Amino acid sequence: MHRAGTAARPRFLNLAAIRFPVGAIVSIGHRLSGLALAALLPFVPAALAASLHSEQAYEALWSAWNSPWAMPAEFIAVWAFLHHVLAGMRHLLMDIGIGARLPQARASAFGVLAAAFLLALGLVALRRLG
Repeated sequence: MHRAGTAARPRFLNLAAIRFPVGAIVSIGHRLSGLALAALLPFVPAALAASLHSEQAYEALWSAWNSPWAMPAEFIAVWAFLHHVLAGMRHLLMDIGIGARLPQARASAFGVLAAAFLLALGLVALRRLG
């Protein structure tokens, strides 16, 4: 039996315990990848400008980018770009009615997650190994 006034009391919301549908995960990832790309935007032109000052500056930048410490940043940047593009195309197609039914929407969401991860992994590995 509940005491008077306890039903309106706020409850702790455990976000880690909530199971989001795969479409929500892709949508949240689309927003996060856009945020990551926007955050990277000032650094890319700055790095390119710095690399044009001298051959030593270019070599220093290239050496830093090829270090093992830069690999996670490279993977995140490539994943963010690929996920943002693929999820954006998925959203646009669903807006015009292509793949908007639930089974197709779930399948395309899983496809975006897998394709962005695997393509990013492959592109980073190809650049690092090749």
